[in-house]
Amino acid sequence: MTPKRFRSLVQTHYAKHGRYDLPWRTTTDPYKILVSEIMLQQTQVERVISFYKAFLKDFPTVRALAQASLADVLLHWQGLGYNRRAKMLHEAAKTVVREHSGRMPVSVETLETLPGIGHYTARAVAAFAHNQDVVFVETNLRTAVIHHFFSNEEQVSDAEVLLILEKVFPKGDARAWYSALMDYGSFLKRSGIRVNAKSKTYTKQSTFTGSDREARGGILKALSKGPQTELYLTGILGPDRSEQLTLQLQTLSKEGLIERKRNKYQLPA
Repeated sequence: MTPKRFRSLVQTHYAKHGRYDLPWRTTTDPYKILVSEIMLQQTQVERVISFYKAFLKDFPTVRALAQASLADVLLHWQGLGYNRRAKMLHEAAKTVVREHSGRMPVSVETLETLPGIGHYTARAVAAFAHNQDVVFVETNLRTAVIHHFFSNEEQVSDAEVLLILEKVFPKGDARAWYSALMDYGSFLKRSGIRVNAKSKTYTKQSTFTGSDREARGGILKALSKGPQTELYLTGILGPDRSEQLTLQLQTLSKEGLIERKRNKYQLPA
């Protein structure tokens, strides 16, 4: 597979089957793109769409999000999972308002200084909002590259994937290129191609039932209805899991996702 042939393959697929109507692809607003990128982490596109639209309806700007309470943000995040993402997004918005006069940073380096914004997210925002020539790896890109360039190899590093992505990258066309490549990688997965286990970064996701994720989600869902006692919260998943729920109450408190007042737990003000 040559870089030229790979680009042609990806772009041809996008021309015929591209998901041009995804709501975050109809905007170049860096705040709205940041919201989509945070929501899309470890969550399928189809699940994110409705949450994304509802979230932006109530928090249409970075200032609106910064001015909201964490409790309100967490309520809007209910059902999406990985609630720590909501807290970090909220903190990032407050940082943008406090340190950048409410304007989303443009440079990758400055984006990476925002709470919860790492290597990938900063570059995704730069690419999709500003069409910057940046190179990054995510799961769908990794699938496409490993499938076509490392099909006979095991334990492929992200450094190797990045070298290929640099070679195939069409300068000046980052926004369209990454949309196309992500769609192509997603298409390969839906077609039954599963190659990410060859990646050195691969970690099999644990089963949701019985997990700490389930326990944390249950606690936050219960608190979305109002303050609750520890006795009630540690019993919501049955007596066999009370110890697990006690530990998660402590963890959520340390992370600032919940707080205790007057012998009851609640979402932060």
